[in-house]
Amino acid sequence: MDGPDLLSDVDPICGASGSSPRPLFWFNTAALKTLKTKKAKKTKMLWIMRLSGFFSALMLMIVLYPSLQSFPPAEAIRSSHFDDSNLRFPSRNPNSFRTASTFTNSEQCDSADGADGVVSVCDPSLVHIAITLDVEYLRGSIAAVHSVLRHSLCPELIFFHFLVSDADLDALVLLVRSTFPKLLFKFYFFDPEIVRDLISQSVRQALEQPLNYARNYLGDLLEPCVNRVIYLDSDLVVVDDVKNLWNTRLGSSTIGAPEYCHANFTKYFTARFWGDERFSGAFAGRKPCYFNTGVMVIDLVKWRRFGCTRRIERWMEIQKMNGRIYELGSLPPFLLVFAGHVAPIEHRWNQHGLGGDNVRGSCRDLHPGPVSLLHWSGSGKPWVRLDSNRPCPLDALWAPYDLYGPSP
Repeated sequence: MDGPDLLSDVDPICGASGSSPRPLFWFNTAALKTLKTKKAKKTKMLWIMRLSGFFSALMLMIVLYPSLQSFPPAEAIRSSHFDDSNLRFPSRNPNSFRTASTFTNSEQCDSADGADGVVSVCDPSLVHIAITLDVEYLRGSIAAVHSVLRHSLCPELIFFHFLVSDADLDALVLLVRSTFPKLLFKFYFFDPEIVRDLISQSVRQALEQPLNYARNYLGDLLEPCVNRVIYLDSDLVVVDDVKNLWNTRLGSSTIGAPEYCHANFTKYFTARFWGDERFSGAFAGRKPCYFNTGVMVIDLVKWRRFGCTRRIERWMEIQKMNGRIYELGSLPPFLLVFAGHVAPIEHRWNQHGLGGDNVRGSCRDLHPGPVSLLHWSGSGKPWVRLDSNRPCPLDALWAPYDLYGPSP
């Protein structure tokens, strides 16, 4: 399979059919020559970075903590309809997580209509959030859920769709129910064999775990009545009411996310990609805007209608069969399918890159502007650094949502 086979029969932009003509964008060929060389990085004294980060974290904590109200979770449920007989028990004690406070709706919230107190996943008043439950990142996922509930005005109207693979379902259900007794939730099994033959080896092995690709299949995994979903990574916390993100207007776009149109877009693809017009031509007439796939609002009606899952798979097949054309795992296929046609969301909803470099011990500072979501993307994770007594200053903002271990 090659480039023309992919693009000859369909518009490669998922959901772009019928759109008005787009201004042509030509990539700077001089910039492409830098692909073979590493960009020189300015070095900073580590103590200066940490001091700067400390003051940023301190100021943000002063702003945020007055709003950490106890709006106590919801009337809740259940479940999975798949066979878990072949799943393995995760090496984690379900009792290792503390039970969260109970979060309830404020007076202005609608009530979900459910017979006998059981709320249907199809209830139109619900906010749907999808997140993976991977054993290695379980602590982060639980903290993310906790943060969403803690800052929501209507936590009883939030429905969590948990994506799992290669784990003991019963143990995970027990863990979630014991940690969030009234949470609305459902489990979905993602078969890693679906993508195993499509995954290419990456520099960072963590980027190539099959569960990272589960978001590609949300249109198939979730019930047909679920028309919209927020996808969240496991290494973040929400410090604002998630309903504000849910209400994002997508217009004609299939997905919405914070965009970064001044980033070095070329670095996500190889010289082979840019040197072959069959591949690089996919970006003709499109803005070279990067977006992080760890926070997305997805219109599942458009996703299913335009066959976005299959379009992503096609680029993965090209990568597998024609040699490496992109780097960094699951992100580039999303860029190839959606870049330049993403509904822009305020940058406050993805302050990403806070993970920094766990090997070098580098810490990141906050981006300028207001903050609604803190995202520890990168190789360093806050729970790992906190446990090793080598935290970055901003890791202190993640710690209040951590429910692992006995009560402090």
